[in-house]
Amino acid sequence: MATSEHVLYVDTSAVLRAVLESGASPDVERALREAKVLITSHLSLVESQRAVFRLRREGSISELRLADAEREIGSFWSRCDIFELSPGVCELAGQVAPTFRLRTQDALHVATFVVARRRMPSLALLTADERLRAAIGVL
Repeated sequence: MATSEHVLYVDTSAVLRAVLESGASPDVERALREAKVLITSHLSLVESQRAVFRLRREGSISELRLADAEREIGSFWSRCDIFELSPGVCELAGQVAPTFRLRTQDALHVATFVVARRRMPSLALLTADERLRAAIGVL
């Protein structure tokens, strides 16, 4: 799950795990702290907002904890270089989705990672999502 790389593509699952389940994934938390460059998709911002909304609606976490989590997540995203969902990313996502049987959001993350890695060959993936990890491992 974690990597010693200093240039990381971070998907939403890794950030939510580190913030909402603090202490449960020390490797993820350490990688997020130690990374020199963090990259994500604009999709991550939307997914994290949606996750907080869902948790608030369910009432499974106190409002105080959710407010803290929102601040922490926002602070984290402000440290990231954010890749937009460009036409090239969307086209590539359409190609990888059926190949790896990925959901749309996962295919968009994989495609964004691939596009970013073309620019930064040392880019590593940090995710808590096994499907993403498996798809990237094959590419």
